[in-house]
Amino acid sequence: MNGFAKAWRGIAAAFATPSAVTLFCLGFGCGLPFLLVGYTLSIWLREAQYDLGAIGLISYATLFYVFKFVWAPLVDRLELPVLCPLGRRRSWLLLSQSVLCLALLAMAFTGPQTSIDVFVALVGVAAFAGATQDTVVDAYRIEIAPVEAQAALAATYTFGYRLALIASGAGALYLADFAGWTAAYTVMAGLLLVPLVATLAAREPSAPVRDRPGWTESFVGPFREFFGRNGVVLALALLAFVGLFKMPDQMMGVIAGPFYIDSGFDKSQIATVSKVFGVWVGIAGTFLGGLAVAGFGLRGPLAVAAAAVGVSNLLFVLMAAHPGELWVFVLTICGDNLAQGFAGTVLVAFMSSLANRSFTATQYALLSSLANLPGKLVAGASGWMAESWGYSAFFVLSTVSVVPTLLLLAWLWPRTRTVTPDA
Repeated sequence: MNGFAKAWRGIAAAFATPSAVTLFCLGFGCGLPFLLVGYTLSIWLREAQYDLGAIGLISYATLFYVFKFVWAPLVDRLELPVLCPLGRRRSWLLLSQSVLCLALLAMAFTGPQTSIDVFVALVGVAAFAGATQDTVVDAYRIEIAPVEAQAALAATYTFGYRLALIASGAGALYLADFAGWTAAYTVMAGLLLVPLVATLAAREPSAPVRDRPGWTESFVGPFREFFGRNGVVLALALLAFVGLFKMPDQMMGVIAGPFYIDSGFDKSQIATVSKVFGVWVGIAGTFLGGLAVAGFGLRGPLAVAAAAVGVSNLLFVLMAAHPGELWVFVLTICGDNLAQGFAGTVLVAFMSSLANRSFTATQYALLSSLANLPGKLVAGASGWMAESWGYSAFFVLSTVSVVPTLLLLAWLWPRTRTVTPDA
């Protein structure tokens, strides 16, 4: 009880700071494009009569989210001309948000029926801009607050992120149902005014005082520091653990939307259950995760989160056995989003604890990229797997994919100390 009381006080204090409001708005900006180039886009493509295999291949356009660590050193080192008076972090934020807004508008007025090649290219531009925004926001969050506030601010950021999922999921589907996809994506582009205004109003974090490295050091230094600090074996194990953690969830990313359509639900039902009710359940999981980390450290919640992400996918097997039945749809969404919300906050806090503030953008981008890489690579082929094996077999496979994560965690358990807000 003392741990939970302490956690509540920490979260309440975090919400009372201007940084919390900024992180909420920036989290909203990061969450907005994620479904628009993923889940929501897959429903648009399915309605446009694209098969699951093609939808899976088109999802590879979002691999920029996976490889954002490649250009993250530029974000850490390069000052943008013209925008530099805003500061390094805010200038990169403004640029990435502006490009993202324009790309979403172009997607709205192009559509997959007009020219699929141009449309996929625009999806790639939106994903690149969204991934860059993520990189800068992650660095901003870590640099703007001390270590002991990171778990609470991660929950604040994730709250905004989850609300954006309601907008870009349920909101976009409702709009598409009543006004068409062009109107839906146009409105979503307009919602980017929220993070844009927050960027202009926010304060620039104080960067660590150090000599500016050369270009080679900018790219090599963050990786050398990470491996030097942890040792090669432990560093590789940590990177592998982060990479495998979200595998069950990532495998479902391309399949979920078409599965709901094939189960007999229309866009309005999907929007209401999965992207309104489900997201609020996810928000509850988000704060439960922040509370658990703030009160009890990382290792215990990390184990619970890893297991929950995998086991929750078994609910989709139940749903496949009862197609078109609303009660099982609600149950599945409830369990899946609660697990995802809890695990998301825990993973963000864990990755934040691993990043050195002298190389914030690059090291955190590496970790967050790896958190998506294996699952994204598998997700591109998930359409073919689901078509060949059937949905139920695919869902069982996604659950089993959590086993390597749990084995790695068992190996890491005695080799990493428990990180608490006071540590």
